[in-house]
Amino acid sequence: MVQNRLSSNTISTFNTVFQVLTKPTTPLFQSHCTSPLGDVLIAANAHGLAGVWFVEGQAHMPDTSCWQTNDTHPTLQAAAQQLAEYFSGQRHSFDLPLHPISGTPFQRSVWQALQRIPYGHTCTYGDIARNIGNPKAVRAVGAAIGQNPHTIVVPCHRVVGANGSLTGFAGGLERKIFLLAHETAHA
Repeated sequence: MVQNRLSSNTISTFNTVFQVLTKPTTPLFQSHCTSPLGDVLIAANAHGLAGVWFVEGQAHMPDTSCWQTNDTHPTLQAAAQQLAEYFSGQRHSFDLPLHPISGTPFQRSVWQALQRIPYGHTCTYGDIARNIGNPKAVRAVGAAIGQNPHTIVVPCHRVVGANGSLTGFAGGLERKIFLLAHETAHA
């Protein structure tokens, strides 16, 4: 029988160090915009767009308690404008500096691969795994896609199952269906 030999002090110290290491080093600013799919939270820092999430029904929402609201931040204004253009059918790609607040090197490679999926098209999790040079990592690719902090802007909604089925989407399958239909109609 293996005993847990970590004291509560050791665990507490680890948790403190982990929080310090994972806490953003630059201030984060937030704003909200509306969309046909509900309100959207957008966040930025001095380096670029930190994330885009649906306010309601979004999996993996970050803790925004320390973020400052700033409706005049240039990156947040540009993101809101480009999202409005996307939903009106006028924009097929986003031109924003991306600077996610988290993500492993593997996750970031997956998120970069997502940006190469053309508007109005889909690909599979296996396609993404092959694209990043790791064809056996299909499940890990799916997990990384689920953690994508840039909903819509980094088009994780364009990834489908191997048989073409609509699989998970952190914003909800109803939204994924809408986004794919929207892109098909405006391609």
